[in-house]
Amino acid sequence: MEAQEQEEQEQLVTPWEVSAEKGGKIDYDKLIDKFGCQRLDQSLVDRVAGLTGRSPHVFLRRGVFFAHRDFSDILDAYEKGKKFYLYTGRGPSSEALHLGHLVPFMFTKYLQDAFKVPLVIQLTDDEKCMWKNLTVEESQRLARENAKDIIACGFDVSRTFIFSDFDYVGGSFYKNMVKIAKCVTYNKVVGIFGFSGEDHIGKVSFPPVQAAPSFPSSFPHLFSVKDDLRCLIPCAIDQDPYFRMTRDVAPRIGYHKPALIESSFFPALQGETGKMSASDPNSAIYVTDSGKDIKNKINKYAFSGGQDSIENHRKYGANLEEYGAGRLLTGEVKKRLIEVLTEMVERHRRARAVATDEMVEAFMAIRPLPNMFN
Repeated sequence: MEAQEQEEQEQLVTPWEVSAEKGGKIDYDKLIDKFGCQRLDQSLVDRVAGLTGRSPHVFLRRGVFFAHRDFSDILDAYEKGKKFYLYTGRGPSSEALHLGHLVPFMFTKYLQDAFKVPLVIQLTDDEKCMWKNLTVEESQRLARENAKDIIACGFDVSRTFIFSDFDYVGGSFYKNMVKIAKCVTYNKVVGIFGFSGEDHIGKVSFPPVQAAPSFPSSFPHLFSVKDDLRCLIPCAIDQDPYFRMTRDVAPRIGYHKPALIESSFFPALQGETGKMSASDPNSAIYVTDSGKDIKNKINKYAFSGGQDSIENHRKYGANLEEYGAGRLLTGEVKKRLIEVLTEMVERHRRARAVATDEMVEAFMAIRPLPNMFN
């Protein structure tokens, strides 16, 4: 019990808060043990390359996506000719996305293109209305704005359905929510998510909303004759609690357990003790930041890991290749980072500029997807 309390003091990872106490880093090995997922090893990366005929995404090669649940089962089924669909999402709590938000979408875009499969993207405007004290109308507006940033990642409209909970939930989707809710006791949901007596009932009732897209019958306009279709969820590992619950329920209501492929966190500028967060603008680089904004944030807030003087840095180095060897200085590393991030943000801004309201409507239209598996 004391050891568990000590771990909780040192590290906190929930869908709403991520931090490593005492100036340390997030311990992903501990997370894997605590959550019960598996390490994504090189053999799975090699299988992705073999099955798709594509070089694995840089996020796979460099271990950004590092953990999974049943990803090997998805690949086994795919190898036998059985397709799957992708499901990911976004909680729209800010006007624009930051780079941490882009990670799952960049990787999901790769998976969609590599495996040629359909994708559903959930915008949990209802969740943010309840957690962030936003009005219903403001949450809906942010969902539409965030949809443009998601579309700017290059998703194929003929294989992609984006939906907001306020607009879409009902019918078959709601039926699955009720089935899920009946299988999860109040004690169970408190144990998974840590809700307290001070939390309103909207929070307690939300997990089935995020669980329901894991089941194909929630989308009858897409998968009316494919109720046995498997689901793969690319997400950051802080979302794992939702899908541990979902996987426990799935066989009890007649569905495959959703598979997950999970990423580490995009670190806050101040270091690896937490993640980039919309709650702290100085922790993050936003896709709306100007080149000047990016330069100022990197130079002022970015933690480098270098030594406290040029002499000591040359002598002791840091923890990154040339930089770690002491041959590059902090200023040189930050200069290169500014160049890379400025180019990335500018590229996204150009794509975002042509994402019109009409394009949002096209992605959110309830219609069959003509090229789902082509």
